[in-house]
Amino acid sequence: MGDQTPPQTPTSSSSSSSAAPPPQALTLLQPSSKKTTKPVKVFRVFRSVFRSFPIITPACKLPSLPGGRLPDTRATAGARVTGTLFGYRKGRVSLSIQENPRTLPTLVLELAMQTQVLQKEMSLGMVRIALECEKRAEKDKTKLVDEPLWTMFCNGKKIGYGVKREATEEDLHVMEVLKAVSMGAGVLPGRSEVEGPDGEMAYMRAHFERVVGSKDSETLYMLSPDGNNGPELSIFFVRI
Repeated sequence: MGDQTPPQTPTSSSSSSSAAPPPQALTLLQPSSKKTTKPVKVFRVFRSVFRSFPIITPACKLPSLPGGRLPDTRATAGARVTGTLFGYRKGRVSLSIQENPRTLPTLVLELAMQTQVLQKEMSLGMVRIALECEKRAEKDKTKLVDEPLWTMFCNGKKIGYGVKREATEEDLHVMEVLKAVSMGAGVLPGRSEVEGPDGEMAYMRAHFERVVGSKDSETLYMLSPDGNNGPELSIFFVRI
């Protein structure tokens, strides 16, 4: 009995596995407005090309859209949705749109801006992001939010390209962790090899009013819990 050895715990070949939490069971619900869309492989091509583009980070100065135009958003009063901006501080920020915090994302966009740059701009007050793409033929029934590639502007300054993508395992993990959060900001433990196991992912979640102007224009207006005292963020989707 004196020679009895304690049971050994299994070891992993990955040095970061001891620090990374085990995958969390996904309990997010399907959105009620879920559409049956066919996955398009060209989206992945867009994403790989998009990642090769440099991130341009000029200072956002003028609160105007390209050409001084604002999309006509008078047609349809908007529904309230949940929007989450998240990303590693030195990586690109992503935008996730959900019906509510307990549902799967209906839209995930990878934006042409570093997370830390967006945080800085938000701290200064008003931020207007415009996402533009070309108009399609009248017979084309592609919905605006299903466009795969966007030219992105921040307060009138072109800063690169945004791309729609399918939600990754990491995206879904973030949404799962934040399921109980209706609005707020903070950091989450990192799960990406880019930043390492000790890297932190910053996030900001808020309610947005989604206003549909036409089949070629939609706008997301962030609803600040602080009334007029909080930062202002508007995201415009426009086909021109």
